[in-house]
Amino acid sequence: MARCTCPERRRSSRRGFTLLEVLVALVIIGVALAAAMRGALSLTSAAEDTRYTMLATTVAENRLQELRLARESLELGQTTTACAQAGVEFECLQTVKSTPNPFFRRVELQVFHVSGDVRHRRAEMMAVLPVS
Repeated sequence: MARCTCPERRRSSRRGFTLLEVLVALVIIGVALAAAMRGALSLTSAAEDTRYTMLATTVAENRLQELRLARESLELGQTTTACAQAGVEFECLQTVKSTPNPFFRRVELQVFHVSGDVRHRRAEMMAVLPVS
């Protein structure tokens, strides 16, 4: 028997993709999409961290301005208070220390964001204020 070498038969066997080629293409697309999603989640997390840090810095600046304007006597020691900014709850740790000059006090302020059982320090500021 002679083999058919018709051009029509050769063309039909070369059309389309094999199942293996389709599966390889799907795996490549899946890996690319997973990498893109991971990158997007990383950017979202970084944006959230930046937002919390900015809000905590605002809380610290506001607290130091309050102390400057209040002209109340600054007692030595540590106090912890809850403070909020833009609907986000923070915890402020205020430490008042003495200085070599008895007419001034060193005020250190740390702002923490508490999520669950984890405390993240988001801002830290220091100022030297006069004693009233």
